[in-house]
Amino acid sequence: MSRDDGAQPRVGCMVDTDGRITFDLPPRWPEGGQLLLGLRPKKGQPEKTVHVLDLEATDEGRRRAVLGANPVLTEGRWDVYLVPEPGSPRLRLRPGLRDLRALVDGYLHDRPSPLAVRIPYVTKDGHLAVRAWLRPAHAEVDGINVTDRSITVGARLHGATLLEGAVVCLRLRGGNGTQRTVEPRAGQDGRSFSFTVDHEELAAGTSTGSGVWDVFIQPAANAPLIRVARLLDDVADRKEVFVYPTVTLGGAALRPYYTVDNDLSVTVAKAG
Repeated sequence: MSRDDGAQPRVGCMVDTDGRITFDLPPRWPEGGQLLLGLRPKKGQPEKTVHVLDLEATDEGRRRAVLGANPVLTEGRWDVYLVPEPGSPRLRLRPGLRDLRALVDGYLHDRPSPLAVRIPYVTKDGHLAVRAWLRPAHAEVDGINVTDRSITVGARLHGATLLEGAVVCLRLRGGNGTQRTVEPRAGQDGRSFSFTVDHEELAAGTSTGSGVWDVFIQPAANAPLIRVARLLDDVADRKEVFVYPTVTLGGAALRPYYTVDNDLSVTVAKAG
Protein backbone atom coordinates (compact mmCIF):
# COMPACT_ATOMS: atom_id res chain seq x y z
CA MET A 1 0.00 0.00 0.00
CA SER A 2 1.28 3.49 -0.88
CA ARG A 3 1.95 5.55 2.22
CA ASP A 4 3.79 8.55 0.76
CA ASP A 5 7.17 7.80 2.37
CA GLY A 6 5.63 6.27 5.48
CA ALA A 7 3.14 9.06 6.08
CA GLN A 8 -0.63 8.68 6.03
CA PRO A 9 -2.15 8.14 2.58
CA ARG A 10 -2.99 11.20 0.50
CA VAL A 11 -6.02 11.82 -1.68
CA GLY A 12 -6.58 14.53 -4.27
CA CYS A 13 -10.00 16.03 -4.87
CA MET A 14 -11.76 18.20 -7.43
CA VAL A 15 -15.08 20.03 -7.12
CA ASP A 16 -17.12 20.78 -10.24
CA THR A 17 -19.64 23.56 -10.83
CA ASP A 18 -22.54 21.33 -9.70
CA GLY A 19 -20.88 20.66 -6.33
CA ARG A 20 -19.82 17.11 -7.18
CA ILE A 21 -16.56 16.09 -5.46
CA THR A 22 -14.23 13.58 -7.11
CA PHE A 23 -11.64 11.95 -4.83
CA ASP A 24 -8.53 10.54 -6.50
CA LEU A 25 -6.09 8.02 -4.95
CA PRO A 26 -2.78 6.64 -6.28
CA PRO A 27 -2.91 3.36 -8.26
CA ARG A 28 -1.31 1.04 -5.69
CA TRP A 29 -4.33 0.75 -3.43
CA PRO A 30 -6.14 -2.63 -3.74
CA GLU A 31 -9.50 -2.97 -5.45
CA GLY A 32 -12.58 -3.20 -3.27
CA GLY A 33 -11.67 -0.31 -1.02
CA GLN A 34 -13.98 2.48 0.09
CA LEU A 35 -13.83 6.09 1.17
CA LEU A 36 -15.71 6.81 4.37
CA LEU A 37 -16.90 10.28 5.36
CA GLY A 38 -17.69 10.56 9.06
CA LEU A 39 -19.69 13.46 10.49
CA ARG A 40 -17.55 14.87 13.29
CA PRO A 41 -19.56 14.59 16.53
CA LYS A 42 -19.74 17.13 19.28
CA LYS A 43 -17.02 16.89 21.88
CA GLY A 44 -17.44 13.88 24.15
CA GLN A 45 -20.02 12.19 21.90
CA PRO A 46 -19.56 9.14 19.65
CA GLU A 47 -19.65 9.27 15.87
CA LYS A 48 -23.17 8.57 14.64
CA THR A 49 -23.33 9.40 10.93
CA VAL A 50 -21.15 8.09 8.09
CA HIS A 51 -21.37 8.19 4.31
CA VAL A 52 -19.57 5.49 2.31
CA LEU A 53 -18.28 5.85 -1.26
CA ASP A 54 -17.03 2.93 -3.35
CA LEU A 55 -13.59 3.25 -4.94
CA GLU A 56 -13.51 2.42 -8.64
CA ALA A 57 -10.52 1.85 -10.91
CA THR A 58 -9.87 4.45 -13.60
CA ASP A 59 -8.36 3.83 -17.04
CA GLU A 60 -5.03 5.01 -15.63
CA GLY A 61 -5.19 2.42 -12.85
CA ARG A 62 -5.89 4.93 -10.10
CA ARG A 63 -8.75 4.66 -7.60
CA ARG A 64 -11.58 7.16 -7.70
CA ALA A 65 -14.69 7.88 -5.62
CA VAL A 66 -17.40 10.43 -6.38
CA LEU A 67 -19.63 12.30 -3.94
CA GLY A 68 -22.63 13.28 -6.05
CA ALA A 69 -24.20 16.72 -6.20
CA ASN A 70 -27.38 15.66 -4.37
CA PRO A 71 -27.62 17.16 -0.86
CA VAL A 72 -26.79 13.98 1.07
CA LEU A 73 -24.45 15.42 3.71
CA THR A 74 -25.84 16.82 6.94
CA GLU A 75 -24.49 20.25 7.87
CA GLY A 76 -21.21 19.95 9.71
CA ARG A 77 -17.61 18.79 9.28
CA TRP A 78 -16.96 15.42 7.66
CA ASP A 79 -13.61 13.73 8.16
CA VAL A 80 -12.38 11.63 5.22
CA TYR A 81 -11.01 8.09 5.73
CA LEU A 82 -9.84 5.22 3.55
CA VAL A 83 -11.02 1.66 4.18
CA PRO A 84 -8.43 -0.25 2.09
CA GLU A 85 -10.21 -3.62 2.22
CA PRO A 86 -13.51 -4.93 3.63
CA GLY A 87 -13.19 -5.27 7.38
CA SER A 88 -9.85 -3.47 7.62
CA PRO A 89 -9.28 -0.49 9.97
CA ARG A 90 -9.96 2.87 8.41
CA LEU A 91 -7.10 5.26 7.74
CA ARG A 92 -7.25 9.03 8.10
CA LEU A 93 -6.32 10.75 4.84
CA ARG A 94 -4.04 13.66 4.16
CA PRO A 95 -4.82 16.05 1.29
CA GLY A 96 -3.18 15.88 -2.10
CA LEU A 97 -4.02 18.37 -4.82
CA ARG A 98 -7.31 20.17 -4.11
CA ASP A 99 -8.88 21.72 -7.20
CA LEU A 100 -11.48 24.19 -5.92
CA ARG A 101 -11.49 26.58 -8.87
CA ALA A 102 -15.16 25.91 -9.61
CA LEU A 103 -16.09 27.28 -6.16
CA VAL A 104 -14.29 30.62 -6.37
CA ASP A 105 -17.12 32.52 -8.09
CA GLY A 106 -19.96 30.44 -6.65
CA TYR A 107 -21.60 33.52 -5.17
CA LEU A 108 -22.35 34.75 -8.71
CA HIS A 109 -24.79 31.93 -9.44
CA ASP A 110 -28.34 31.52 -8.14
CA ARG A 111 -28.85 28.42 -6.00
CA PRO A 112 -32.04 26.38 -5.58
CA SER A 113 -33.61 25.25 -2.32
CA PRO A 114 -32.35 23.45 -0.37
CA LEU A 115 -28.90 25.00 -0.57
CA ALA A 116 -26.19 22.32 -0.40
CA VAL A 117 -22.57 23.49 -0.13
CA ARG A 118 -19.52 21.24 0.33
CA ILE A 119 -15.93 22.55 0.56
CA PRO A 120 -12.95 20.20 0.97
CA TYR A 121 -10.40 21.69 3.35
CA VAL A 122 -7.35 20.85 5.44
CA THR A 123 -7.88 20.49 9.19
CA LYS A 124 -5.56 22.08 11.74
CA ASP A 125 -3.77 18.77 12.16
CA GLY A 126 -3.24 18.38 8.41
CA HIS A 127 -5.98 15.94 7.40
CA LEU A 128 -8.59 16.12 4.66
CA ALA A 129 -12.16 16.98 5.61
CA VAL A 130 -15.30 18.35 3.95
CA ARG A 131 -17.25 21.28 5.39
CA ALA A 132 -20.93 20.92 4.50
CA TRP A 133 -23.88 23.27 4.77
CA LEU A 134 -27.48 22.24 4.09
CA ARG A 135 -30.07 24.99 4.47
CA PRO A 136 -33.62 25.58 3.19
CA ALA A 137 -32.58 29.07 2.03
CA HIS A 138 -29.56 31.32 2.35
CA ALA A 139 -28.53 35.00 2.31
CA GLU A 140 -25.02 35.36 0.86
CA VAL A 141 -22.96 38.37 1.98
CA ASP A 142 -21.27 40.14 -0.93
CA GLY A 143 -19.83 43.14 0.91
CA ILE A 144 -19.36 44.71 4.35
CA ASN A 145 -18.52 48.36 4.89
CA VAL A 146 -17.57 49.56 8.39
CA THR A 147 -17.60 53.29 9.21
CA ASP A 148 -17.29 55.21 12.47
CA ARG A 149 -21.07 55.23 12.88
CA SER A 150 -22.45 52.12 11.20
CA ILE A 151 -22.04 48.79 9.42
CA THR A 152 -23.53 48.38 5.95
CA VAL A 153 -23.96 44.88 4.52
CA GLY A 154 -24.87 43.85 0.99
CA ALA A 155 -26.28 40.37 0.41
CA ARG A 156 -28.29 38.20 -1.97
CA LEU A 157 -31.00 35.63 -1.26
CA HIS A 158 -30.87 32.08 -2.60
CA GLY A 159 -33.96 29.89 -2.38
CA ALA A 160 -36.16 32.81 -1.30
CA THR A 161 -37.42 36.20 -2.51
CA LEU A 162 -37.90 39.49 -0.68
CA LEU A 163 -41.57 40.32 -0.25
CA GLU A 164 -43.64 42.89 1.62
CA GLY A 165 -42.84 42.98 5.32
CA ALA A 166 -39.24 41.84 4.97
CA VAL A 167 -36.92 42.82 7.84
CA VAL A 168 -33.36 42.19 8.93
CA CYS A 169 -33.25 40.80 12.48
CA LEU A 170 -30.27 41.04 14.80
CA ARG A 171 -30.70 38.69 17.74
CA LEU A 172 -28.65 39.02 20.92
CA ARG A 173 -27.13 35.62 21.61
CA GLY A 174 -28.39 34.38 24.97
CA GLY A 175 -30.44 37.55 25.32
CA ASN A 176 -33.82 35.88 25.99
CA GLY A 177 -35.34 37.06 22.73
CA THR A 178 -33.73 40.50 22.62
CA GLN A 179 -33.54 41.66 19.01
CA ARG A 180 -33.26 44.71 16.81
CA THR A 181 -34.86 44.99 13.37
CA VAL A 182 -33.72 46.99 10.35
CA GLU A 183 -35.59 47.52 7.10
CA PRO A 184 -33.63 46.15 4.12
CA ARG A 185 -33.12 48.10 0.92
CA ALA A 186 -34.24 45.68 -1.79
CA GLY A 187 -32.77 45.46 -5.27
CA GLN A 188 -34.91 45.33 -8.39
CA ASP A 189 -34.46 41.57 -8.76
CA GLY A 190 -36.17 40.86 -5.41
CA ARG A 191 -33.18 38.90 -4.14
CA SER A 192 -30.33 41.34 -3.63
CA PHE A 193 -30.59 43.69 -0.66
CA SER A 194 -28.54 45.79 1.73
CA PHE A 195 -29.00 47.11 5.24
CA THR A 196 -27.25 49.42 7.69
CA VAL A 197 -26.81 48.82 11.41
CA ASP A 198 -26.24 51.85 13.63
CA HIS A 199 -23.41 51.33 16.11
CA GLU A 200 -24.96 53.49 18.81
CA GLU A 201 -28.29 51.65 18.71
CA LEU A 202 -26.62 48.26 18.83
CA ALA A 203 -24.38 49.24 21.74
CA ALA A 204 -27.35 50.65 23.64
CA GLY A 205 -29.23 47.38 23.14
CA THR A 206 -26.42 45.34 24.69
CA SER A 207 -27.51 45.83 28.29
CA THR A 208 -24.65 43.88 29.89
CA GLY A 209 -22.06 45.90 27.96
CA SER A 210 -20.86 42.94 25.92
CA GLY A 211 -22.52 40.36 23.71
CA VAL A 212 -22.90 38.93 20.20
CA TRP A 213 -25.66 39.82 17.75
CA ASP A 214 -26.47 37.16 15.13
CA VAL A 215 -27.79 38.48 11.81
CA PHE A 216 -30.85 37.09 9.99
CA ILE A 217 -33.16 38.17 7.17
CA GLN A 218 -36.90 37.54 7.33
CA PRO A 219 -37.86 37.75 3.64
CA ALA A 220 -41.57 38.31 4.26
CA ALA A 221 -43.92 38.89 7.18
CA ASN A 222 -44.13 35.72 9.30
CA ALA A 223 -41.61 33.89 7.08
CA PRO A 224 -38.86 31.77 8.68
CA LEU A 225 -35.64 33.57 9.49
CA ILE A 226 -32.69 32.99 7.15
CA ARG A 227 -29.15 33.27 8.50
CA VAL A 228 -26.97 35.86 6.76
CA ALA A 229 -23.62 34.22 5.94
CA ARG A 230 -20.83 33.80 3.39
CA LEU A 231 -20.73 30.23 2.08
CA LEU A 232 -20.53 30.34 -1.70
CA ASP A 233 -16.82 30.31 -2.48
CA ASP A 234 -13.77 28.17 -1.70
CA VAL A 235 -13.12 29.33 1.89
CA ALA A 236 -14.22 26.73 4.44
CA ASP A 237 -13.21 28.75 7.52
CA ARG A 238 -13.24 32.51 7.12
CA LYS A 239 -13.33 33.64 10.77
CA GLU A 240 -9.58 34.25 10.94
CA VAL A 241 -9.24 35.17 7.24
CA PHE A 242 -11.81 37.98 6.86
CA VAL A 243 -11.13 40.32 9.78
CA TYR A 244 -12.98 43.64 9.93
CA PRO A 245 -11.97 46.76 11.90
CA THR A 246 -13.18 47.39 15.42
CA VAL A 247 -14.99 50.69 16.02
CA THR A 248 -15.01 52.27 19.47
CA LEU A 249 -18.06 54.30 20.39
CA GLY A 250 -18.25 55.66 23.91
CA GLY A 251 -17.49 52.71 26.15
CA ALA A 252 -18.27 50.04 23.53
CA ALA A 253 -16.15 48.35 20.87
CA LEU A 254 -18.07 46.88 17.92
CA ARG A 255 -16.91 44.60 15.10
CA PRO A 256 -18.66 42.45 12.48
CA TYR A 257 -17.19 38.98 12.10
CA TYR A 258 -17.83 35.53 10.67
CA THR A 259 -18.49 32.71 13.13
CA VAL A 260 -16.94 29.22 12.94
CA ASP A 261 -19.90 28.36 10.67
CA ASN A 262 -19.22 31.36 8.37
CA ASP A 263 -22.38 33.08 9.62
CA LEU A 264 -22.36 36.85 10.06
CA SER A 265 -22.50 38.29 13.57
CA VAL A 266 -21.57 41.54 15.32
CA THR A 267 -19.67 41.47 18.59
CA VAL A 268 -20.02 44.24 21.19
CA ALA A 269 -17.46 44.46 23.99
CA LYS A 270 -16.49 46.96 26.63
CA ALA A 271 -13.85 49.27 25.23
CA GLY A 272 -10.42 49.37 26.77
